[in-house]
Amino acid sequence: MRRTLALTAATAVLAGLGATAFATTPATTATATATATERTHAKKPRPLAGLRILVSNDDSMRAAKASNSDGLGLYELRRAMCAAGADVVVMAPWQVQSGKGTAVSNGGALTVQRRTALPAGYESDCAGAPSGGAVFGVCLAEGGCAPDSPSATPADTVKLALRGGLAAKVGWKGAPDLVLTGINSGPNVAASVNDSGTVGAAVAAIDQNVPAIAFSSSGDASQTFFPRENYRAHAEFGARLVAGLRERGLLTSAFALKVDYPDVSAGQRAKAPAWTRVGAGAVAYHAYERRGSGDTFDIALGLCPVDGGGEGECAEPRRDADSVRLLADGHVTIAPITWDRTYGTPVEARRELRAVQRYVERDAPRP
Repeated sequence: MRRTLALTAATAVLAGLGATAFATTPATTATATATATERTHAKKPRPLAGLRILVSNDDSMRAAKASNSDGLGLYELRRAMCAAGADVVVMAPWQVQSGKGTAVSNGGALTVQRRTALPAGYESDCAGAPSGGAVFGVCLAEGGCAPDSPSATPADTVKLALRGGLAAKVGWKGAPDLVLTGINSGPNVAASVNDSGTVGAAVAAIDQNVPAIAFSSSGDASQTFFPRENYRAHAEFGARLVAGLRERGLLTSAFALKVDYPDVSAGQRAKAPAWTRVGAGAVAYHAYERRGSGDTFDIALGLCPVDGGGEGECAEPRRDADSVRLLADGHVTIAPITWDRTYGTPVEARRELRAVQRYVERDAPRP
């Protein structure tokens, strides 16, 4: 049985896999700083004006943990998109749902409950948007969501939103123009992409013919804390990326984009966006250690070298792997993701794919 490897930058991939206890962060009233921020945003060009965006994630909408691993990135993404002029609505899991992939709930009832007391500092970010930046948590329960209510999965939240939730709660007619998922606490690269609820929620959107982008950020050097600086840099880059794609008519539902951002919290700069493939190796893996001779197995999380130089499932044969370009080389990485799991199926939207790749490699914003 493999033992957990030494702590490396790959630890960030594992963030949020465990559940989090409920803790409500009390909101404060709008401050003079928030008002000044709104005035500053109002003076800037608003390249996303008129764009309706649904935001979800797999980290929940709580933003209550000291590690910033339970949804703070979602509020940074909401903030940046509203500042660029978009009309944003959030429907996210009630509890942390990392590692759920594309899982859905096949029975019971879902409750969509609005959060009125937002995390301090984010209350007025979307005050001027038509929908006011409404934030909803979705639980798997009837009649209301309690602190310990089970949660909808990430894919549940997107499917519900697109199949009546947005119309019922905010009056949107028709689908949103774009679905954004994240910003996840920890990158989603290599084999972890298959487990990612952040990516799974984006796949649920393109499955309904709505363009989607999944965002995930690295943690700091310790990889146990996820700095606001990383989320903010990624969100502001993301707003410019979306604006560029929109301007060129490249927001497509033929495939989703997966955008991962390196750690910049110590003052280092992210390198230019790199067009990548999902790595064929692993950055993290699940191991199962038996307790003595009994029937119980403990779940352990193993880590691989970030440069792809490991052995077995840790070996990375692809030179353009997202994991290596992000974790070892420090680039923002962008990879196309599709819902079609049929092996050998040709890409139907080859022209769009080439156009998006050219944009990323030549004209996409630099960090």
